[in-house]
Amino acid sequence: MSRERDTGADPVLITEAAPSLHEQHEARKRRYILTMAVRAVCLVLATVFYHTLWVMGVFAILAIVLPWVAVMVANDRPPKKSLNAHRFGADPDTVAVETVSPRPAIAPVRIIDPDN
Repeated sequence: MSRERDTGADPVLITEAAPSLHEQHEARKRRYILTMAVRAVCLVLATVFYHTLWVMGVFAILAIVLPWVAVMVANDRPPKKSLNAHRFGADPDTVAVETVSPRPAIAPVRIIDPDN
């Protein structure tokens, strides 16, 4: 039986573990670079449309706001997953409690003395 390997495919993720810190950092850097590239395009478009004041204003405002957005997005980590620990949290109405007969916990024991 021969096994054929598909070397071009990514491995299948079989865990719910979070991406590594390095992968998260690389993703944040890509988002920052993309946002700053959009800002550069907005600056160029603002200079191209300087005859049309409202279009130039829209691109200029975007060019002013995008650095703040880029920093906020780049510094934001993905949310942590909530851990669903198995804790006892049943309602008292749904929990069945055994009824115990009223007897003492330790019953008195009568000792029989065989020497009598």
